[in-house]
Amino acid sequence: MTRIHGDPALFKGDVLAGFAAAYGRYVARVPGASGFVRSTGNPGRVALVVGGGSGHFPSYPGIVGTGFAEGCVVGDVFTSPSAEQIYRIARAADAGAGVVLAFGNYAGDRLNFAAAQERLIACGIQTTCVYVTDDIASASPEEQDKRRGIAGTFVVYKVGGASAQRGDALPDVERLMRRANERTFSFGVAFSGCTLPGRSEPLFTVGPGRMEFGLGIHGEPGVSSRESMPADELAAALVDAVLAERPTKTGPEVAVIVNGLGATKYEELFVLYRHVDALLRDEGLVPVLPEVGEFVTSLDMAGCSLTVTWLDDELLDCWSAPADTASFRRGDVDPQMGAESVALHHGSESSAEPVPASSAVSRGAADAARRILEQWVDVARARQGEWGRLDAVAGDGDHGSGMLRGLTAAADAAAGIGGVGWTLRSAGSAFSDSAGGTSGILWGIALAAVGESLGDEEAVTPVRLATAMQRAVETLMRIGGARPGHKTMLDTMVPFVHTFREAVDSGSPLAEAWTQASQVGMESAASTADLSPRVGRARPLAQRSVGTPDPGATSAAELLVSAGALLLGCPAP
Repeated sequence: MTRIHGDPALFKGDVLAGFAAAYGRYVARVPGASGFVRSTGNPGRVALVVGGGSGHFPSYPGIVGTGFAEGCVVGDVFTSPSAEQIYRIARAADAGAGVVLAFGNYAGDRLNFAAAQERLIACGIQTTCVYVTDDIASASPEEQDKRRGIAGTFVVYKVGGASAQRGDALPDVERLMRRANERTFSFGVAFSGCTLPGRSEPLFTVGPGRMEFGLGIHGEPGVSSRESMPADELAAALVDAVLAERPTKTGPEVAVIVNGLGATKYEELFVLYRHVDALLRDEGLVPVLPEVGEFVTSLDMAGCSLTVTWLDDELLDCWSAPADTASFRRGDVDPQMGAESVALHHGSESSAEPVPASSAVSRGAADAARRILEQWVDVARARQGEWGRLDAVAGDGDHGSGMLRGLTAAADAAAGIGGVGWTLRSAGSAFSDSAGGTSGILWGIALAAVGESLGDEEAVTPVRLATAMQRAVETLMRIGGARPGHKTMLDTMVPFVHTFREAVDSGSPLAEAWTQASQVGMESAASTADLSPRVGRARPLAQRSVGTPDPGATSAAELLVSAGALLLGCPAP
């Protein structure tokens, strides 16, 4: 378990503060942002900015430096950083030649990095996104775009960092990273689950004499369980799985990583690599500068993974290029590479929206919205354990803590004298920034969309509220890509909005229509137990999820019921 920590809610910040104190020669803090940029700049070069949840060290702070990443942005444990945080780090890292945002292929990361990309482009910074899909256990070859990014991210980032360091233009850096991703394949095994800071139980357990194949790096269990096996047989299982993905028309040279997940000793990894190396050479492959150690971990998970990248001349040059970071050093780095101090003036920019003029009736509606948000904080505090338990069945177990963080920030941001539109937009922005992950950006989008529709002048009638919520749901489906039946919060929100709309149109009072709709939402959330997830982190473990309601649908339903109780003037259930 994670034994050294203070307040678990502050774990990420404590980690970053300690890292900055130890490795200030490599990184510089960005004011108001959760991450770093290089302590020496790289003027006129493309800036590679990598990111994701904490808990994976040395990804991501450990690879910021010469010849590797220009900056990193870090979310809470196993949680995507928010779009706001990504934007701030990328603005600070930009050296005038554009930005590549790179991350593993997870729903929350894709949503948040894409939102940040739009903002960066809007302010004149050329920006592209590259997400890594190396985990062969998480989807079939025909659905490679759905595969997760695990230890293969290290290879793809190394290629991009070397390309940017030598002065390649943005299209070339992106092209080489995408080629590296297409040729990179990983497969892993877990011997025990990891435990989040402040928790006493691991996110999953492995039975005696068993091992889990096809694990995720966010505390997800494997896709299959097998009996424990000696090192030579384990090496064969990993190598056979990866070689089955070998691309056509490739040469013999490969980059190879045996990656420890946090609690497997280096000596054990060397024992495994001995057999891996022999098996690869028996197949006519030539490992080039192989690496054995910890590169992408999962807190204290016991386990390891094998990554193989088939190299061509361009990829070989980038893989072999010098680098100097806190956790990875290769070759002799020219002391003139990136010798200028980095400018951080972009990092302190505030995105807070000025309070617009509003009517008295809109401010009255804002008061009601604030009361609902404050009550939702109480609900989340009481229910975070159960929401986390539901999430841990096929995910990383952080849904409850993320919802509490987001709602607390939303309620704080809503305190003010603005109209209901400003109040909900501010709450949405704060929710997204504090919660991170998929839930963070989706709830942020929903609250902001309702606020945008209601505005700050007109009265909030039941019809206008129904229309605003309908537009919010439509926005969620457009941006998130999910639909009812995909086992997400939309399985609650869509039937709720449909029922609320019908009740309002038939003349029902607001409280009565809301209560009727929220009961339908609760029933719909419960029925998600029969569904198999189609999107998000739970999708690779779809069968494990069947029989358990979706955590996002459940939390949404319980919050809607709570709001209905407040509208009726009775205590929340």
